[in-house]
Amino acid sequence: MNFETYPFEKLNNLLKKINPNSKYSELSLTIGEPQFETPQFIINELNNSAHLLNKYPKTSGETILRKGMLQYLKTRFNLELSNEQIIPTFGTREVLFNFPQFLLHNIENSVMAYPNPFYQIYEGSAKATNSEVIYMNLTKENDFQPTISEKDLDRCDFVIINTPNNPTSSVITMNELKRWVKLALKHDFILLNDECYIDLYLDKPLPSLLNASIEVGNYDFKNILVINSISKRSSAPGLRSGFIAGDAKILKEYMTYRTYVGCASPLPLQHASAIAWANQEHVDIFRAKYIKNFEIAKEILGLNPPEATFYIWLEVDNEIEFTKRLYQEYNVKVIPGSFLGREGQGEGFVRLALVHEEEKTREALERVKKALN
Repeated sequence: MNFETYPFEKLNNLLKKINPNSKYSELSLTIGEPQFETPQFIINELNNSAHLLNKYPKTSGETILRKGMLQYLKTRFNLELSNEQIIPTFGTREVLFNFPQFLLHNIENSVMAYPNPFYQIYEGSAKATNSEVIYMNLTKENDFQPTISEKDLDRCDFVIINTPNNPTSSVITMNELKRWVKLALKHDFILLNDECYIDLYLDKPLPSLLNASIEVGNYDFKNILVINSISKRSSAPGLRSGFIAGDAKILKEYMTYRTYVGCASPLPLQHASAIAWANQEHVDIFRAKYIKNFEIAKEILGLNPPEATFYIWLEVDNEIEFTKRLYQEYNVKVIPGSFLGREGQGEGFVRLALVHEEEKTREALERVKKALN
């Protein structure tokens, strides 16, 4: 399989011969990894559950973890899901890679569609399934909304949308989500929304694709799935806790497949994740930090904040040259947008991840401003 080099490796290759200005300490706005401390109540539960390492975990997830996730869906989205409609996963990256292999393995000439630019694991799964890809280009002209013709949708077996979006921070409205559900039913493709940033809203809570499914009368979530992760909302990417939820018929067969994958989460991680999923108060604390970071971005760069995520999709003249200059002159790393897209998408943009505490964020953005000037 001819997998593309990951964006961060491309960045290292781009910058490896550049000596950054030693007047500045290194600051990185590249990886979407929260730099805040994981809440102590989660760490305490992890420590208290360490003795469970002498037991094999269930691939299907322990009851305590499923309860925590179902409580989250009820509290956050007012969704009443059954156990058959959710599967705990080892984060979401593994799902995004192996679920398409499960779904498409018996389909000749399978077709996938996903946004462009994108989280690169989407492309990895397309290559692993030897699927044809239809890019839904996210451009300034279409407000970074995924667009595709119904003629192309009629060919699709699997469509991924990603709202709130990485890297553009765009958000799909409830009305548009309902339209997507109707399209999935009309053209009989499986629709999955990557909702890993859905709790990082800046103002009003955002709906899940599952809410949209119910709104249009698709109560059993036929053809509809979502994934979510604890990494961003709880500042705990190391817990590797996620889920896939929705269409019970699909998930039943996928659960059988997963018993062969061997990616069950260790019991201490499941127990710690369970209480994190069930608790919303700590998420509000982190969300306040991101809101403050966007206020700083508006103050320094004059940018209006997005509706969600912790990313700035910053327009520049030449994303490669800007990235090199910012690193060489100010010792700040960012990701060129073209490393996150294909066929020219992402050119003219860089992605900034505002994942640090206020002081570091301010310092980094002040340097970005100097580089822009």
